[in-house]
Amino acid sequence: MSDILVETLDGVTTLTLNRVARKNAITADMYALMAGALVDAAADDACRVLVIQGHETIFSAGNDIADFLNNPPAGPQAPVFQFLHGIAAFPKPVLASVCGPAVGIGSTLLLHCDLVYAGDNAVFSMPFVNLGLVPEAASSYMLPQLMGYHRAAEVLLMGEPFMADTALEIGFVNRVLAPTETNAYTQAQAAKMAKKPLSSLTESKRLMKAPQQAHVQEAMKNEGQVFSAMLTAPAAKEAFGAFVEKRRPDFSKL
Repeated sequence: MSDILVETLDGVTTLTLNRVARKNAITADMYALMAGALVDAAADDACRVLVIQGHETIFSAGNDIADFLNNPPAGPQAPVFQFLHGIAAFPKPVLASVCGPAVGIGSTLLLHCDLVYAGDNAVFSMPFVNLGLVPEAASSYMLPQLMGYHRAAEVLLMGEPFMADTALEIGFVNRVLAPTETNAYTQAQAAKMAKKPLSSLTESKRLMKAPQQAHVQEAMKNEGQVFSAMLTAPAAKEAFGAFVEKRRPDFSKL
């Protein structure tokens, strides 16, 4: 069975992260599948609303570290960047259902969703600095806009997690539910939205997004360049080496 399930039913296209045994850690192949699914859904008249969901126990552990080390993103055509640009520019409404851990890109991709519903077991974290890297998905621009600079700095510079109640307070998610109810609730909301006129949905989204789109694209470009350069720098090498060797990284001289 595929690690990414794609289903369209009654106007709702659902992308399901389906690698639960590996905590829905995302590989380059999975990014490519999701990027392709976004292109197809944008062009498909049968799709009026998109849903991204995981399992009630895990949304995503972020990048699959082994795959990431073996297939590091090389330039803007890398599958991860194709996916990020695709979701940032997706013209139709995007809803996300998030339960359990949402690490790294598992959190930052949510900034490009229009509605986000979380289980009360959701835990969000963006530990890029802890890996000797920098934020991605335009989160260095979008998080300060959403949270204010100081709260965003705590999230991105400390790399520490925050819980569903905090996510609701700062507007990162729309509603918190029981994990067993979250996917169903998100699907119900998507079904209601799919019955609305698509032209009104897409134009309303475009109008809301328009003032920040140029900033988002510029932030993604800048982040991508720095991210790629830092992948081969000493701090990232130490962080990933420590991960593989199951020890604490030592950044004291970096």
